[in-house]
Amino acid sequence: MARIVLNETSYHGAGCLAEIAGEIERRGFQKAFVCSDPDLVKFGVTQKVLDLLDKAGDAYELYSNIKPNPTIEDVQTGVAAFKASGADYIVAIGGGSSMDTAKAIGIIIANPEFEDVRSLEGVAPTKKPCVPILAVPTTAGTAAEVTINYVITDVEKKRKFVCVDTHDIPVVAFIDPEMMSTMPKGLTAATGMDALTHAIEGYITKGAWEMTDMFHLEAIRLISANLRGAVQNTKEGREGMALGQYIAGMGFSNVGLGIVHSMAHALGAVYDTPHGVGNAILLPTVMEYNAETTGEKYREIARAMGVKGVDEMSQEEYRKAAVDAVKQLSKDVGIPQDLKAIVKDEDVDFLAQSAMDDACRPGNPKDPTKEDIIALYRSLM
Repeated sequence: MARIVLNETSYHGAGCLAEIAGEIERRGFQKAFVCSDPDLVKFGVTQKVLDLLDKAGDAYELYSNIKPNPTIEDVQTGVAAFKASGADYIVAIGGGSSMDTAKAIGIIIANPEFEDVRSLEGVAPTKKPCVPILAVPTTAGTAAEVTINYVITDVEKKRKFVCVDTHDIPVVAFIDPEMMSTMPKGLTAATGMDALTHAIEGYITKGAWEMTDMFHLEAIRLISANLRGAVQNTKEGREGMALGQYIAGMGFSNVGLGIVHSMAHALGAVYDTPHGVGNAILLPTVMEYNAETTGEKYREIARAMGVKGVDEMSQEEYRKAAVDAVKQLSKDVGIPQDLKAIVKDEDVDFLAQSAMDDACRPGNPKDPTKEDIIALYRSLM
């Protein structure tokens, strides 16, 4: 048996955000709790949404106490702020940080027995759907607007934990490339490589099946064709990435990921490494490690990435071609190629243990030992 969970409604294309007022009215919502991070507020991105709410006469309260890797405390203060606000729905504006915080707040409000944020780790047996979320992504990467996952940082224990819950999926998502056009180059590259990691890991994960393969291969194709353009801020590049990252989310949310994510979560918790950067650095090396367990899938990855002549290649050749195509894309968009500037030698054991304990690890196509993970980190140092 397999299962697919997607948004009830999603809007796509430049300018589609204008549909938000109509959705609010149709659903009879009264007051929005707007979750957005401080940078988006500062640079006027959040304001684009608030202007539409103002114009429609929709009441809202803004909550922006959100770090790039959102913490247990961000969630707790958000829960208190939501209770005080009198809101009945959430508008999440931003990347994974804003949306993950919104999901956690919405779940706890609807399921108060889970107010200890740590109790949400893994697959939490919540009973009720979270407070309704309208999601407006401003990065082309995490696809948090269509996934059943969110990730919270436990500062005290220096770890990130993954929460998987079908009750947290936003009811409506507005995937408007115009909301993504203010992303700086570095963030566009990092979040875009996060999306590619979702597509590739989702395609080779243990739970993969025909329906998710369809999403993942199309996502790999769209991301490979459009990420370079998006980094240069072309209209076509932005539009292709907005769609590609969403389609990747339609897939991986339903079948899981692998140890690229487990290892990147550990880096984010210990060094605050941006999630997309960690993924991008790790992806080619972990692909090499996983290759022997992936059958003919790397041939299709290489094909989707635009490699010519894959049908004439041996297994060894097309596997190398897939990894090389990922490395080249990463290099072209300016991602660092190793972990030398990030990882300290004395932390490797802790990082590897964190990665082993991570919720994404069991989905990896090859079952790693802690020693394997230590060796993978070291090979990039």
